[in-house]
Order: sequence, then structure tokens, then C-alpha cells
Amino acid sequence: MSKETIQGRKKQWSLPNLLTYGRVAAVPVVAALLFWPEIFWVRWVALGVFAVAGITDFFDGYLARAWSQQSSMGRMLDPIADKLLVAACLLMLVADGMITGIWIWAAIIILCREILVSGLREFLAELRVSVPVSTVSKWKTTLQLFAIGFLIAGPAGEVVLPGTTWIGIILLVISAALTLYTGWDYLKAGLKHVSDD
Repeated sequence: MSKETIQGRKKQWSLPNLLTYGRVAAVPVVAALLFWPEIFWVRWVALGVFAVAGITDFFDGYLARAWSQQSSMGRMLDPIADKLLVAACLLMLVADGMITGIWIWAAIIILCREILVSGLREFLAELRVSVPVSTVSKWKTTLQLFAIGFLIAGPAGEVVLPGTTWIGIILLVISAALTLYTGWDYLKAGLKHVSDD
């Protein structure tokens, strides 16, 4: 076995990658817990798992850069883990009635943008064009995570902080607006290269 292969395998099991794997594993756990939204303690457990998963989103990238442990696996899996976590939670929150009526459009916008960006990234990767993550996009992700966190707490959170659900809805709408803005940036980058072609 070559030295490069051994180093590659070590990177696959580095702490940053383990945090990303943990975030992927958290997706079915949170979704399963949200099957019983009427039980308050289950909502708190779901929120705890979601919060830990959200925190790993910051630390996996930070540690990978700080310790020079970036890997192809991490670069591939990190955005996938983020999208799986957000999509699964939004679907479960719509299913359990935390996101209803006109506010469902915010969830639709977020999900559609994630699909659009995934497709554009694949297209641009074939052209060897990278689109760096903007500061606005980072704020969008942060607001999305907070919005979903408040909505997961839902009725259980209302006991501790009245207005929890509305805080979640307002943050979701703001993050949907930022989602449209950042999605347009990706679309412009894609269209530019289509036009050049």
C-alpha cells in the first residue's frame, strides 16, 4: 500500500470528517424524533441533536483548515450533509404543521434553491469553475439553522419563550429572502458560462 493511499485513508477518518459523518447520521435521528411532535421532551431531544449537528457544520470546516486536514471526502460530503439536514427538517416541520399556509413557500424556496445550486455546482465543476461561498450565504445558512431550531422547539419552546414559533417563522422568511439572493448569484455565474459557451 502506497504512502499516499495510507495518508488518504487517515484523512478520511480525521476529526473534521468524523464531525461531517456525524451530521449525516443526525439527519434520520432528528427526522425520526419529529414523528412524535406532540411529546414535548421528544422535541427537546430533537432540538439537541439538531443543535449539535449545526455546531459541527462550523467546526468541521474550521478544524480542517486549521489542521490542514482538508480532504476530497470532506469537500464532497460537507455541503451534502448541510442540505440533507435542512431538507429533512423542513419536510418534517411541514408534515407536523409547524410550517403551514403561506409560510410553506419559504420552505419551498429554500429547497428549490438547494437543488438549483447543487445542479449549478455540478455544471461549473465540469468547467473547472469554482464559486466561493459568500458572506451573505454564510448568514443565510446561520439564519436557516436558527429558524429550524426555533421551529423544532415549537410548542415546547413556547412554554419557555412565548413567541418561539413566530420567531422561527420570521427567521425562516428572512433566510428564504437571502436564499433567493444567493441563489441568483449562483445562477448568474452559471448563465455567464453558458453564454460564453
